[in-house]
Amino acid sequence: MGDNFVINIGRQLGSGGREIGEKLAASLEISFYDKELINLASEESGLCRDFFEKADEKPSQPLMNGLFGMRFPFPNDSIMACNSCLSNDALFKVQSDVIRKLAAEKSCLFVGRCADYILRDHPRHVNVFVSASLDDRIERLCQTMHVGKAEAEELIERTDKKRSEYYNYYSYKTWGAAATYHLCIDSSALGVDDTVLFVAEFVKKKLQL
Repeated sequence: MGDNFVINIGRQLGSGGREIGEKLAASLEISFYDKELINLASEESGLCRDFFEKADEKPSQPLMNGLFGMRFPFPNDSIMACNSCLSNDALFKVQSDVIRKLAAEKSCLFVGRCADYILRDHPRHVNVFVSASLDDRIERLCQTMHVGKAEAEELIERTDKKRSEYYNYYSYKTWGAAATYHLCIDSSALGVDDTVLFVAEFVKKKLQL
């Protein structure tokens, strides 16, 4: 791994977490991964991208009838059970291997997907959680997704619940809780660009870059 480092970003929907992550990665000149992980996991496993799309940030459940949704200790498990090859757990294992492989090869920034838990043993990592006021989140979704306020608020509630269940299930920690991360920041306080600058300074000091 050498001098490689990783930044893992958790985020509330509409907080600007993805944009902050993308700009932060660009400013630090490191690789950025979000939805790109779905393509990479599909290529690595030879499984259809649709399986990973359906399982993306969702806790364990069978994707096809007749397959077991059993859970097993993935961080130390190198072999996928054949009868669980299409369960969310097994797809999480594939995606976890991709994340570890990328982090071993170069410095990266990962958005979501329990990357902070998956890379908890990486010698140089920073875990950040981005939140924002509900009003700002609703406004951002209305602008970016072209939906009404009621629909935006419903989407926020549904997505945050899904992300929380996914994270809590796989990490055994609490999504969004301060004790889970090195830094929790409200992007409403500074705005996206100044939040990027603030987090970049924090990362540089923590990792002595």
